[in-house]
Amino acid sequence: MEILLSTVKAILLILAVVLCFNIIIFVHELGHFLAGKWRGLKIDRFQIWFGKPIWKKEINGVQYGLGWIPAGGFVALPQMAPMESIEGGNKDGKPLPPITPMDKIIVAFAGPLFSILLALVCAVGVWVVGKPADVIPTKVIGYVEKNGPADKAGILPGDEVIAVNGVPMRGFGGTLDSIQESVILSRGNKIEFTVRRPGVEEPLKLSSGFEIEKTSFFQRRALREVGMAPAAPSIVNHVFPNGPAADAGIKVGDEIVTYDGIPLLSRIQLSAYLKEKGWPAVELGVKSKDGSIRQVTMTPEKPLPPNDKDPMLGVGWFFSRDVDVHIVHPGPIQQVKDSLNMMWATISSVASPQSSIGVDHLSGPVGIATMKFKLLQTDNGWQRILAFMVLFNVNLAVLNMLPFPVLDGGHITLAILEKIAGRPVKAKPLEIIQTAFALALISLMLFVSSKDVSDLFSGGKKGAEVVFPAN
Repeated sequence: MEILLSTVKAILLILAVVLCFNIIIFVHELGHFLAGKWRGLKIDRFQIWFGKPIWKKEINGVQYGLGWIPAGGFVALPQMAPMESIEGGNKDGKPLPPITPMDKIIVAFAGPLFSILLALVCAVGVWVVGKPADVIPTKVIGYVEKNGPADKAGILPGDEVIAVNGVPMRGFGGTLDSIQESVILSRGNKIEFTVRRPGVEEPLKLSSGFEIEKTSFFQRRALREVGMAPAAPSIVNHVFPNGPAADAGIKVGDEIVTYDGIPLLSRIQLSAYLKEKGWPAVELGVKSKDGSIRQVTMTPEKPLPPNDKDPMLGVGWFFSRDVDVHIVHPGPIQQVKDSLNMMWATISSVASPQSSIGVDHLSGPVGIATMKFKLLQTDNGWQRILAFMVLFNVNLAVLNMLPFPVLDGGHITLAILEKIAGRPVKAKPLEIIQTAFALALISLMLFVSSKDVSDLFSGGKKGAEVVFPAN
């Protein structure tokens, strides 16, 4: 019965993800459709997803359909720039009266406009119901990897990072102005950390390099790392029966505060220490729920064969205590602004030769669907999905406004050129250019989707997320 319930739940979540995708694409294309109706344009097709229709139905001269390639969608408007190679030709075959450049601009702009409006609607929903903050608020470093870039730069556990490359930090992770994101999106060969060190009056400026873990050719490249982790309380969530911790009297809710007399700022700090020393007996300072501290001695115990894991203390940790998940209610305009800032940070990083972010770090439909599926499985999943819808729709609107053929921005650019020249761009050269860009867009989608699939099956490194545009 439990397996059946899990299967039903997974199917329902998948259907919810598909529904979200279709709502986003439908609203975008509805903007084109309604604008075309308003301006009196001939509408041949209204199709969600590209490719040959797997379902279609004609109503009042308009063919509605669902394509087989699960990405994007279109409204076929033969009086706009010809898109026969993607949308098919004028199905009536009759000559149509020309339309003005302003008509073309209005119809092309309506899609991104509706996407922004949907983003605002979702943002209002987030403002009302709230969303988890999902940030790591501390700026204090709890662990520095030995001989890693941060260690070589002189960063120590207990240091508080107040700025990265001159930009003030809000926390360790979860926002663009956090330490982790600033390292990932940094440019050049050096990263400058401004740290406040206990006992040192003036802040220190320390220059660090970075490392990028090697990955297989079919995986995404890993992201920049400097080898440090945030400070976090080491609170016991689970005690394994008959393990060293259980024998020592450790209880759920206890906090490990010292190891061999050294203040414990991070669980990773303790694991690294034990591994370096060869897993010896260790004296731990244990803080009980009542605030009292006692000393206990434990020897890590290696699991029985065939388990080849490192020796363990026999405890599980409250990982959720590291991340601030209290519900926040950001204003709708602020959410859209944050989405635009994130989009700009991603696009500019991909374009910059000094950045380690590349096209392979983008995500297509598979990656985005996977992210939505995972978000729905978390606590407050629907609130997270609603917040993600804001980012998704802003991405969709901005990408479609880029002045490239087959995108809405390309249609607007062509209409402006037509207005300046006093005549439309020649159809044949335009069709060739549009076909080339369409093939390039599909190739890009297939490339990043291959990385998405790799992430699913090999645990590949996850990069920045940008949606693919609907036409």
